[in-house]
Amino acid sequence: MIQKGCHRRLVVEVGLAETLHSVDLSDLGTNLGGIYMSSVTVGSYLCGPGQPLLLIAGPCVLQSVDLALEIAEPLARLNERSDVNVVFKGSFDKANRTSLNAKRGPGLEQGLKMMEVIGSKTGLPTTTDLHLPEQAEAVGQVCDLLQIPAFLARQTDLLVAAAGTGRPVNVKKGQFMSPEDMKYVVDKVQGSGDGGIMLCERGTFFGYGRLVNDMQSLVLMRNLGVPVVFDATHSVQRPGGLGGATGGNREMVEPLARAAVAIGTDALFFETHPDPETSPSDGPNMIPLHAFEATMMRLLRLREVAQSVAAEA
Repeated sequence: MIQKGCHRRLVVEVGLAETLHSVDLSDLGTNLGGIYMSSVTVGSYLCGPGQPLLLIAGPCVLQSVDLALEIAEPLARLNERSDVNVVFKGSFDKANRTSLNAKRGPGLEQGLKMMEVIGSKTGLPTTTDLHLPEQAEAVGQVCDLLQIPAFLARQTDLLVAAAGTGRPVNVKKGQFMSPEDMKYVVDKVQGSGDGGIMLCERGTFFGYGRLVNDMQSLVLMRNLGVPVVFDATHSVQRPGGLGGATGGNREMVEPLARAAVAIGTDALFFETHPDPETSPSDGPNMIPLHAFEATMMRLLRLREVAQSVAAEA
């Protein structure tokens, strides 16, 4: 098992290799085409160049321990029998719901208790999103990866607090931000903690009520030297598409994920549910749980081909 603090970073110059023992595990990485690519540690996994695909998956919002385990247990089996590293995702609070009357989740205290149970019973690392700086410490004590919602990607106090936990941070690129501007997000996180950062593409506003993906974002953000994530399910959202709630088009989830895999994303993010139509939020975007493993196996086969082609470039 990978232990924090045991890795070395190699700085290669002309004919010279120098070993720096003081660099944290989160700074372990690879030099690709002159860009130093750092790898990020999530639980016992590494996410980055040359590593298995990281899969962040789970329900949009936590509803009950039983339902969460119904989703997490098949993900744990997928983790055991395929070349993918699974992180269970579940939100304790959907603080940016469209309507005041929308269901938000179990709250911080109960939600983190649920995440502890899921992690203990399945052995999977866990992640959840936080919305306020004062939530960071509690979330960091339970979850292996902290997620920053896209709407909050520029909130300095939140980024600093999340990084200060020492946990890795997955920041979703704001729908209103360019991939180049995520450099300043990277600077905020790396300047405030040593757990590492990943950047997530989840769509860009295309007028009102529509998102599109600029797949260049995955390349441009990876050129910042950090692993990248593609959020396939939120990318197909239709903001306000259901009046007081967000709509979506799940038929586009796998095609977009294929494009991200072909480009070389380090991680994929999906939301899944046994019955998406009954999910309190984001049901139209979700992959039904019964279809999830087959979807992933197709994507993993594509990844093998994409890596082979990339090696020839």
